[in-house]
Amino acid sequence: MYTKRIGTLCSLLEPAEVFADVGCDHGYCTEYMLGNSLCKKAVFSDISKGSLAKAERLLAGYISSGRAIGVLGDGFCGLPRADEVLIAGMGGHEIVGILSHPLYGYLPEKFVFQPMHNADCLRRYLVGAGAFLERDFTFRDGKFYDVVKGRRLKAGEAAQAYTPEEYEFGRENLRERPADFLERTRRRLAAVEEYLKEERLGEESRAQLLERKKRLEGVLGDETE
Repeated sequence: MYTKRIGTLCSLLEPAEVFADVGCDHGYCTEYMLGNSLCKKAVFSDISKGSLAKAERLLAGYISSGRAIGVLGDGFCGLPRADEVLIAGMGGHEIVGILSHPLYGYLPEKFVFQPMHNADCLRRYLVGAGAFLERDFTFRDGKFYDVVKGRRLKAGEAAQAYTPEEYEFGRENLRERPADFLERTRRRLAAVEEYLKEERLGEESRAQLLERKKRLEGVLGDETE
């Protein structure tokens, strides 16, 4: 039985020729793809020897049959090119670093990314690099998570036009207003209000917090453009 987080990620994956799970941890998403015949081959990698070993044990049968291969390494280094890529559990800046690496980086044909923080940075990079974001929402499984699903733009297809608010909060969150996103926003607003009670705040810090408070209140009041 997968956790809600893993189940959510798996539900967003599509059939692929070659599937890559970068930062695979236990390898559950690769198991899902192979077990449901959603890919012909899978490659899974992790920078941690321990995590890779756990995934290799889970996927031993697929490895012995030649349908899966594990790679110890960072990002795309040592991996064959895949038409669908999952990267989950890393920061947004880390994911951007993998995609933009001067030697190994590329924008996959299809992708599911689950940044642990700095989702706005990832959204900006993807839209600027020629990606179309199909899903972009917040969900909760103990913690709150952002997930971005998308694909590479087709030839002649126009780039998406994201607003600053959509980059910061996620287009689907602002349009659909899912309960988990609103709850996280309420908690963030409460945290900002607590910080503002601090008497020793400098003028610049206070101004930044007040601007942040205004944006969060706008989201909760459905006042973003």
